[in-house]
Amino acid sequence: MNTEYAAEINTLREWLKESKRAVFFGGAGVSTESGIPDFRSTDGLYNQQYAWPPEVILSHTFFVENTAEFYRFYQDKMLYLDAKPNACHLRLAELEAEGHLRSVVTQNIDGLHQAAGSKRVLELHGSVHRNYCERCGRFYDAEYVKQAGGVPHCECGGLLKPDVVLYEEGLDDQTLLDSVHDIANADLLIVGGTSLVVYPAAGLINYYRGKRLVLINMSATSADKRANLVIRQPIGEVFAQL
Repeated sequence: MNTEYAAEINTLREWLKESKRAVFFGGAGVSTESGIPDFRSTDGLYNQQYAWPPEVILSHTFFVENTAEFYRFYQDKMLYLDAKPNACHLRLAELEAEGHLRSVVTQNIDGLHQAAGSKRVLELHGSVHRNYCERCGRFYDAEYVKQAGGVPHCECGGLLKPDVVLYEEGLDDQTLLDSVHDIANADLLIVGGTSLVVYPAAGLINYYRGKRLVLINMSATSADKRANLVIRQPIGEVFAQL
């Protein structure tokens, strides 16, 4: 275990002990240690070769106009149903149960925070585990979509759409309001595993008014200078020491 950031981790440990309303704001880097690739790293989806770039395939227009191609990519590259929660997911769930963590605000759509036991998870970009029929509204799980072998349809014949926020779509209003409320009232904000370049989600940290802002990320972010604590270590390793 890397000891370079031992003092910073000790500080975070003490802050968490004192906290009653901490909020964790996380991105794709939280789940990479569970085997789910992010978008922008060397091995991320943006650096893989397809006929269209991922941000085009994962758009509302592409879903409507090229549904079969959308699902070919989505079923192959977005559904990691065998992934398990890592040390970060598990410790966050424990911190909530211990009364230190108010909520998890996540840009991820993999459901691993809930799988780890977290109760208040605000999913800014939705979840692969919810898929609804555009005709009758019936919901189906991710396994059904994964095994469809093409474009999944409801028993009524309607097209299924993942309950995830595609490019060109807006965030859910209530989820956004709840996230703003929790962050604005937090006594500790931990931002982890996100490059803070995807808006409007990244802008949520601007609502934080507390004096303890923690950044845990392997690369620099635009918020590093305003952070009270910066830890550049794999997030799972950090939380394993908490």
